[in-house]
Amino acid sequence: MTWLKMSKLTGATALTSLLAALPANAQEAAAEVVEEMGPVLDSGDTAWMLTSTALVLMMTIPGLALFYGGMVRKKNVLATAMQAFAVTCAITIVWFVVGYSIAFTDGGSMNAWMGGFSAVLHAGMGPDTLSGTIPEFVFSMFQMTFAIITPVLIVGAFAERMKFSAMLIFMVLWSIIVYSPIAHWVWGGGFLSDAGVLDFAGGTVVHINAGIAGLVCAIVLGRRTGYGEVNMAPHNLVYSVIGASLLWVGWFGFNAGSELAADGVAGAAMMNTQVATAAAALAWMFAEWIVIKKPSVLGIISGAVAGLVAVTPASGWVNPAGALVIGIVAGVGCYFAAAHVKKWLGYDDSLDAFGVHAVGGIIGALLTGILADEAIGGAAGSIAQLGTQLYGVVATIVWCAVATFVILYVVKATVGLRTTEAEEEEGLDIALHGESVA
Repeated sequence: MTWLKMSKLTGATALTSLLAALPANAQEAAAEVVEEMGPVLDSGDTAWMLTSTALVLMMTIPGLALFYGGMVRKKNVLATAMQAFAVTCAITIVWFVVGYSIAFTDGGSMNAWMGGFSAVLHAGMGPDTLSGTIPEFVFSMFQMTFAIITPVLIVGAFAERMKFSAMLIFMVLWSIIVYSPIAHWVWGGGFLSDAGVLDFAGGTVVHINAGIAGLVCAIVLGRRTGYGEVNMAPHNLVYSVIGASLLWVGWFGFNAGSELAADGVAGAAMMNTQVATAAAALAWMFAEWIVIKKPSVLGIISGAVAGLVAVTPASGWVNPAGALVIGIVAGVGCYFAAAHVKKWLGYDDSLDAFGVHAVGGIIGALLTGILADEAIGGAAGSIAQLGTQLYGVVATIVWCAVATFVILYVVKATVGLRTTEAEEEEGLDIALHGESVA
């Protein structure tokens, strides 16, 4: 999804395959004609991107709704699923109205930081408008599914204690002020793109961004009532297994779809995704087995998600051996972050949004700088690239943390952030929505 990759897609795929059969002088003349014609629709690429878009949307609803819904207490399962569904609806409108424009148009003198407003309400876009070899509507829809899932990931950090009204306002503001500009920095021609930061499918834009925002939310809201004193174990891990499985399958659209073409790099991204996910799931499982003497269901599915997260920035840049390394490191690293560092530091990240997504995203982003294989994505790993990756990570963390903190306090000053102790005790299903699963 970088400008480099998009530029590779702007040739006329069908016509260029014919050029090889022509004499050299005829090839040059035909190439000039193709260049003058500009982008040409590729039906194969378009079909793959339509499929990928549906797969990524499935990751949020029902994937994350079930994954998170199974991990909360029974009295909060509907409220958690409602948050995922409502955010999906709200961010769809935000993205259509202004988010896409901020992320993917030319911002003029401000282009290093954000796009402009030329595509507000998708102005100027029609069925024949192309982005590379696919319709721009399809490109925007694919990117919309990323804009949707990112704030839903944050829900895991403050589950069971944020007011529904506050959550909606926060997510809308966060998407406009934090997500869309960072997407522009990395994928829309902003300063991180110019610096050469490698983020194939969203390690910085989606996962570090969501995980850091989640940590800030958890700290600002404070711990759940009774945290550390009452049983807060997941109420239905079968839901979570189903959700994690949907995430795994949908992630092929997330990563392989980010090539924006049905080609060999998409195939490499798919293989890398599978290898890293399996490796991380096993690494978390064995680490937990060694430390607490039992391999848990929650552990293996959390490890799988950690692997999916960590391979995301690397998926189109590394080879499968590199993906294996990323998965193992992420599985062990995220296990200790979620199971032990959280206890040592005392914050209540309810469903480990920070421990899995921020930590996994940072691991993946940094290892991309070391393990990138020039034969896969055209970039080679090096100490210099590692430094560039670190620059991207730090820039994302700083803006996300500061902006999230400010947005939370604006919301707190207007509608308030947190539910009452009585509402938490009763459960948000009944207290906020008047419904229950019983």
